Amino acid sequence: MTKADIIEKVCEEVGGFSKKEAADVVEAVFELMKNTLAEGEKIKISGFGNFVVRTKQPRPGRNPQTGEEIVIEARRVLTFKPSNVLKTALNDE
Repeated sequence: MTKADIIEKVCEEVGGFSKKEAADVVEAVFELMKNTLAEGEKIKISGFGNFVVRTKQPRPGRNPQTGEEIVIEARRVLTFKPSNVLKTALNDE
């Protein structure tokens, strides 16, 4: 599903929105989520799951082509943990 598909579904399901208004709403939600995660805050959507930004520590690694040892730098990664409601919905179909 693409962002355009989401916008289309918002128009169909909610009604009362033009495509432009639905696109603005979807963009605003994504922008809000992106900014919240960039600040390091967690996003919890009841019945769906949690988005959490974790910090990974630097660690040793190896270049697969040369075998040379390298240090993989510290970085922040986004993780998603689905809720039990979502897990059940996915497995009961």
